Amino acid sequence: MAESSSSGLTFKLHPLVIVNISDHYSRVKSQMHPPVTNTSTPPPPNNGADGAVEAASSSSFSDSASASCPRVFGCVIGVQRGRTVEIFNSFELLYDPATHSLDRAFLEKKQELYKKVFPHFYILGWYSTGTDAQESDMNIHKALMDINESPVYVILNPMINAAQKDLPITIYESEMHVIDGIPQLIFVSSSYTIETVEAERISVDHVAHLKPSDGGSAATQLAAHLTGIHSAIKMLNSRIRVLHHYLLAMQKGDIPCENSLLRQVSSLLRRLPAIESGKFQDDFLMEYNDTLLITYLAVLTNCSSTTNELVDKFNTAYDRHSRRGGRTAYF
Repeated sequence: MAESSSSGLTFKLHPLVIVNISDHYSRVKSQMHPPVTNTSTPPPPNNGADGAVEAASSSSFSDSASASCPRVFGCVIGVQRGRTVEIFNSFELLYDPATHSLDRAFLEKKQELYKKVFPHFYILGWYSTGTDAQESDMNIHKALMDINESPVYVILNPMINAAQKDLPITIYESEMHVIDGIPQLIFVSSSYTIETVEAERISVDHVAHLKPSDGGSAATQLAAHLTGIHSAIKMLNSRIRVLHHYLLAMQKGDIPCENSLLRQVSSLLRRLPAIESGKFQDDFLMEYNDTLLITYLAVLTNCSSTTNELVDKFNTAYDRHSRRGGRTAYF
């Protein structure tokens, strides 16, 4: 495999593609390796040779389970303007591991559907997961050349490497190289940049600030936010208490007076709002009353909407009953 591409193309990758590939891999892996809940009584511990054999077998099983990472496949779509290739989105594909090929009928159907929604997007290549490109990947790559004569191959490495600072994404192109006098099509890596639009930046920022939780509800996120505010206020209170005790000790003469520190404390106190003035009380009460009024109006609006829905349902039921000629009951 060559070090880098010589085509001169500029690749721009959008975060949506990375999120889609990662989500595809996570779903497939969770389906292949569901969490096992052991509800039965554990067997008694084995000693001696039996225990050693069981430990070795369990260790080899865990190693094989960790080593077997599923591979997922899909297509990447986008636009190409001159020498700039911009990858906007992706969709999943069906893969046959026996023949190392993709389901062509499924691919054409998905292409037709995406063409109706995104008429300006074209299939630029395909994606997969793994640590590096494999020999069987070239078969899939060649099969897509009738759709795009020079497809790109986006590969995501799902293995977590804490020391790696770059994204685990590699983009490959295919080039014809002469190896041992035989022309062969090989993968060459290409550089890329991350390109985002406003909607993607907002979404990525929202996802980055989400904290994993069991429920994942808005109440959980609000609780985490309020917990952070409570910790900050608690820290501020502790520091103010330390400063207050220091000033009291300085006033009693237990510690020497430092004019520079007093000037800093005085400057800090001047930054605080004057909450004891009459103007502050008037403004605070006005804002408090406005907030209560808005809340009261919201409750009245909700009550009126519920009443209107109840009246509409009653009228509908009453009209239907009267058309049948039956007896009517009045509330």
